[in-house]
Amino acid sequence: MDASKVNQLRHFIEQCKSNPSILTDPSLSFFRDYIESLGAKLPPSAFDHGGSDSKSKSYVVEESDDDMADNEATQGNVDEEEEEEEDDDEIIESDIELEDEVVEPDNDPPQKMGDPSVEVTDENRDASQAAKVKAMEAISEGNLEEAIEHLTEAISLNPISAIMYGTRASVYIKMKKPNAAIRDANAALEINPDSAKGYKSRGIARAMLGQWEEAAKDLHLASKLDYDEEINAVLKKVEPNAHRIEEHRRKYERLHKEREEKKIERERQRRRAKAQAAYEKAKKQEESSSSRKPGGMPSGFPGGMPGGFPGGMPGGFPGGMPGGMPGGFPGSVPGGVPGNMDFSKILNDPELMAAFSDPEIMAALQDVMKNPANLAKHQANPKVAPIIAKMMGKFAGPK
Repeated sequence: MDASKVNQLRHFIEQCKSNPSILTDPSLSFFRDYIESLGAKLPPSAFDHGGSDSKSKSYVVEESDDDMADNEATQGNVDEEEEEEEDDDEIIESDIELEDEVVEPDNDPPQKMGDPSVEVTDENRDASQAAKVKAMEAISEGNLEEAIEHLTEAISLNPISAIMYGTRASVYIKMKKPNAAIRDANAALEINPDSAKGYKSRGIARAMLGQWEEAAKDLHLASKLDYDEEINAVLKKVEPNAHRIEEHRRKYERLHKEREEKKIERERQRRRAKAQAAYEKAKKQEESSSSRKPGGMPSGFPGGMPGGFPGGMPGGFPGGMPGGMPGGFPGSVPGGVPGNMDFSKILNDPELMAAFSDPEIMAALQDVMKNPANLAKHQANPKVAPIIAKMMGKFAGPK
């Protein structure tokens, strides 16, 4: 780590010791979170802000360009997350304006139902029919409770009659007991799935409870099986509400779907941006570390000299390079480059000089020069391999 940054860190820690309230500065929240994650706790004096502002502001940490870029990227991510939180606010569904009135649901104990296991004789059927006749007379006189008693008797005598259940369901509707009516309608439909009276009674009862979509479905089925004017009149009240509910549901299903798609797209963009930022950071660090190597030069051999060797030195180095390059390139002359090697062959080769300005090629060359055995890992690179081969050919000298 750079010595100057170590000194800055030491100075910062000394200030924290003398004035712990520095750590409550919002800009240092990341550092505070880190030390707390290690199990540390801030002393009570850290939360005493008296006189801490001037001291905390007097300390400025010098940041490199990379650090500043990272901080900006981090702040950008925070801003994006805040925007996402705003976008992700819960979708509150508006109320639906519905017409017609509903009744309070009846919560009476379930009515007596027939025993389907009972054997129904002809006498039972006749007695059941007689009880139904009495019920119809009671209905015409407005005695609905009496009618329920007669119909319950009829059902007990003939528990496999869908008509009896349907008729009692219609009486419960007149008594504004929709739940009881639905129970009888269900029983009728279990006995006869094509019972128009069962669907009609259940549809009207569901409309009374405000179950508009279910009511519309039942009434349409009843109308197909046995159309009558009463079904049509109820449908005219039920269908508008059913349509409003369906449109309302589709609207919010679409909103929720769009919200989820946006969330997925934001997450995809965030991952892409994070990967790109990591790549750019790694690339900058690699370029920075390669440019700071002692004795090195950007786009050149160790020893520097951008633009070639000093003065170009046409005709090669005077007297050559005694001993050449220790070890030489693999496959080249053992013991290094010959002392009488004419470097003008390299300096005057446009392809090689252009290649020396390519960071990827120079990194590979430096890798091979540090360890000739590394040549093998670059031979499959179509960009690097031809340059290395060409240089090896020039270093080999005249055959």
